[in-house]
Amino acid sequence: MMNLNQKPQVNQDMKMIPVENYGVKCMSMGLLVEKDAPLVWRGPMVMSALAKMTRGVDWGHLDVLVVDMPPGTGDAQITISQNLKLSGAVIVSTPQDVALADANRGISMFDKVRVPILGLVENMSCFICPHCNEASFIFGKEGARRMAVKKGLKLIGEIPLEMKIREGSDEGVPVIVSSPGSVVSKAYEDLAHNVVNGLKELRDNPENEIQMKLNVPHSSLSSEKRP
Repeated sequence: MMNLNQKPQVNQDMKMIPVENYGVKCMSMGLLVEKDAPLVWRGPMVMSALAKMTRGVDWGHLDVLVVDMPPGTGDAQITISQNLKLSGAVIVSTPQDVALADANRGISMFDKVRVPILGLVENMSCFICPHCNEASFIFGKEGARRMAVKKGLKLIGEIPLEMKIREGSDEGVPVIVSSPGSVVSKAYEDLAHNVVNGLKELRDNPENEIQMKLNVPHSSLSSEKRP
């Protein structure tokens, strides 16, 4: 997705140097194993992988460190939540009920391990026809928004189902690089700003409740015309 395939180098302190592209430092278990090798996250292996990906990497100065957790609430998620001092969590879900059920379990897990939840992101919120600009809600409409209201959380982003995202992921070129002025790029930029603002709010107001409330105007993705 970031057009990175090389294995990381090791510095004199025996720490891995993260690979970098588009100004983003990256590290993944996929860079440390053979291309088709399976990854089984269980017990001690989770702890070992976590140590390698965090304290075993020379990250240098970072604005934000993003940990992309696998779906679910198993060993990997609980271990990461308990062993890293996470500043906040972002829950990502598609709008349909079956996905929101998993998101709900994720919210409960982060509550139990006392990790602040910055908000929900609705992925694949709608598909905008490239020919007529009409929006189709393939996976349902506003499911994440309703859950955010129910849980007293922020809805911090709505990302449409967009062919450019798939193409960019396959080619290793982020859509904000290939189409910086597009509707979907604006959606990602808004999401990033909301995450950073949430982290600043927690930093400046450490006594905030674990779940912060914010009303976000409905996304214009469904009505905005494509350029």
